[in-house]
Amino acid sequence: MIARAAFALAAGLWLAAAARDGAEAWIDATTLPPLTIETGAEVVARDGRLLRAWTVADGRWRLAADSTQVDPLFLSMLIAYEDRRFATHFGVDARAMVRAVAQAVWNGRVVSGGSTLTMQVARLLEESGTGKLSGKLRQMRVALALERRLTKPQILNLYLRLAPYGGNLEGLRAASLSWFGREPARLTPAQAALLVALPQSPQARRPDRGARAAADGRSRVLDRALSAGLISAETAAAARTEPLPSARRDFPRLAPHLTDRLRLADPARLHIATTLDASLQERLEGLATEAVARQGERLQVAMIVADHTSGELLASVGSAAYENDAREGFVDMTQALRSPGSTLKPLVYALAFDQGLAHPETLIEDRPVAFGRYQPQNFDRQFRGTVRVREALQLSLNIPVVTLTEAIGPERLMQGLRRAGVRAVLPGDGPPGLAVSLGGLGVTLEDLTGLYAALARGGVARPLSPLPDGRSEGERLVSQVAAWQVGNILAGLQPPDGSAPGRIAWKTGTSYGHRDAWAVGWDGRHVAGVWMGRADGTPVPGAFGGDLAAPILFAALARIQPQPLPPPPAATLQVENARLPLPLQRFRPRGTIAAPGSLPEIAFPPDGAEVALDGAPLLARVRGGTPPFTWMADGQPLDIATTTRESHLPLPHLGPLTLSVIDANGQAARVTLTLAP
Repeated sequence: MIARAAFALAAGLWLAAAARDGAEAWIDATTLPPLTIETGAEVVARDGRLLRAWTVADGRWRLAADSTQVDPLFLSMLIAYEDRRFATHFGVDARAMVRAVAQAVWNGRVVSGGSTLTMQVARLLEESGTGKLSGKLRQMRVALALERRLTKPQILNLYLRLAPYGGNLEGLRAASLSWFGREPARLTPAQAALLVALPQSPQARRPDRGARAAADGRSRVLDRALSAGLISAETAAAARTEPLPSARRDFPRLAPHLTDRLRLADPARLHIATTLDASLQERLEGLATEAVARQGERLQVAMIVADHTSGELLASVGSAAYENDAREGFVDMTQALRSPGSTLKPLVYALAFDQGLAHPETLIEDRPVAFGRYQPQNFDRQFRGTVRVREALQLSLNIPVVTLTEAIGPERLMQGLRRAGVRAVLPGDGPPGLAVSLGGLGVTLEDLTGLYAALARGGVARPLSPLPDGRSEGERLVSQVAAWQVGNILAGLQPPDGSAPGRIAWKTGTSYGHRDAWAVGWDGRHVAGVWMGRADGTPVPGAFGGDLAAPILFAALARIQPQPLPPPPAATLQVENARLPLPLQRFRPRGTIAAPGSLPEIAFPPDGAEVALDGAPLLARVRGGTPPFTWMADGQPLDIATTTRESHLPLPHLGPLTLSVIDANGQAARVTLTLAP
C-alpha cells in the first residue's frame, strides 16, 4: 500500500515537472513582437521643456517616456486600478483571472477584467483584440514571455509609450501634453485619474467628445485610489469637481525654423537638446507678431538673441508666423542672405583702431572724395566737414568709413568677416571693393549677430550655436581695446525710446533701395539682432533701420534681465584730441601727403614672426617714412614721437598682436606677431 502511494506521488511529481518543463519550453519558444517602439523626434530647450515634436511615420503622436519622468501618484493609481499584484506576478494574475471569470458567470456579463498590465502591453505590441479566446491566450503567452525577458520597469515603460488615449494619441506623455498642456512629471490627482481611465475606453471617454463617460471613468479611478489609501477623501472630492479639458491642445512648435534645421542636420537623432530659453523664445515670437501687425500684409521680421559670453543661442525667430502666406513666413529669414547696409561699419572702425590708423577722438574729413570712379555719398547727400571719428560712426557717415576701408584694404575687411564666422557673399566674381563697408555684399542675420557678439566679447569671435556642445574656443578678431572703443561709441547713441544712453551698444542699417532694415546691439551679456523687410527682397518704401528695426531691438532686449556694459580695459587711451599722439590727431588718407617711395615700412620684426623676448623689450626698426614716429601695439601707444628709427618697446602682453608705426604724415605700416616669453 505504501509502495503504491509512493509510486503515485512520484508519478504525479514527474507529470507536474514534465508539465512545468513543457510550459517553460512553450513560453521560451514564444515569438515576441518587436520591443523597440518608434517614438517621434523632439527638440527641447535648455531646461528640458519641449520646443517641438513630430509624429511617428503613421501620423500618431507617440513620445519617449519612462517611469522616472512620470508623477508617482499616476503610477500608484495605475497599478492600484489596473494590476495590484503587478510587482509579484509572472505576467498572468491567476487570482484576478479566476475572479473575473466567476463574476462574469454569476452576473451574466463582464464585471471586471483579468488582464494584467503585462497582458495589456502584449496586446498593444501586437495590436490584437481581446474579444476572442485565442487572442486572450496569445496575450497570456506573450505576457509570460515578456516577464522572462524584461524587467518590471521595462514592461511599465512599454505601457507608458503604447497606451491609447483617443484619436492619434499614444502614450502617457503625448496624452498629458495634448489634454493638459504639461509634461506628466507633475499632475493633479484629477489629471492623473483621467489619464489612468482613458486607455480603458479611449474613444468613448475622450473628454472633448464624451465628457460624462470621462468623468465617470475618472471617478472610478479616484474611488480605487481612495480605498487603496493613495489619496484622502477631501482630495478625491476636490478632484471630482476639477473641470475636464474641453479640447485637445496643440503640441508645442516653438522656434519652428531652427528646429527644422536641427532635425534635417541629424535625421536619426530623436532627442535634440538645445541652449534655447523656451520662455524667451515664446516672448519674442509674440513680439514678432506684434511687430508686423498693421505694417501691411508683406512685411516680415526675424530676430536672434544670444549669450555673447558663451556663444549660446537663446532665441531664434525666423519669421512672424510659420505659414505659407503673403509674408512667406515659411522662409527662415535668420539664414537669408541680405545686404547689411551700415551694420558693418563698427568692424571697419575696430580694425582701424587696432591698426593704429585712428582713435575715437581722431579728426577725419567728411567731404566729397573720389576713389577712381567710385564717389561715395552720405545717406542724406550732405557733408559735415571735419568731424571726430566718434561722431562719424554715431552719425553713420559713409565717406569717413570708406576712407578708412581704403586705408585698411577691402580684402582685410573680408578677412575680418571670415574670422568672425560671417559667410559673406560678394556680388559677382571680382575682388571686394570699397563698397563692402557700406553693405555691398550678402550676410545672414545669424552671422551678423555673431559678428557683434565678437565685439561684445572683447574682440574674440566665436560662432553662435544652439547646441550645448556646439561652441568653439574662438579666434581673436580685434584687440580688447578696439572692441571696447567701438562699443563705447555705439553706447552713446540715443535709444529710440528716448531713455538715457549707455546701457546698450547698438547700430542700425538700411540696405540699398530700402529692402532691408537692421538693428543689432548688445549689453554686458546679451547680443540681439533684428531684420525687417520683405522675404521676396522687394523694396519697402520709406523703411529705415532706425525707424523699423531699432524699437524692436530694444523691445527684445527689454525682455531679458539687462547686464551693464563692461568698463574700459586698462590699456585704453582715453584723452581728448589735443593729447593724442600727433599722427592720431588727424586721419590722412594714404598718398595725400607722402611723396612716392617715402612710405614707412617695418624693417624688424618681419610680418608673421614669432619673437622670443626673454624678458627684454621688443626691438623694432622702421625704414622710410618721415620722423617722428609713433609705435603702437593693438592700438595702444608704446613710443610717441620718437625721432629715431629704432625703438625698444615694452609690450603690453604676450601672444598675438598687431604692431603699427605711424610717421609724421600719418602714413602707417603694420605687422602681426606672436610674442613668446
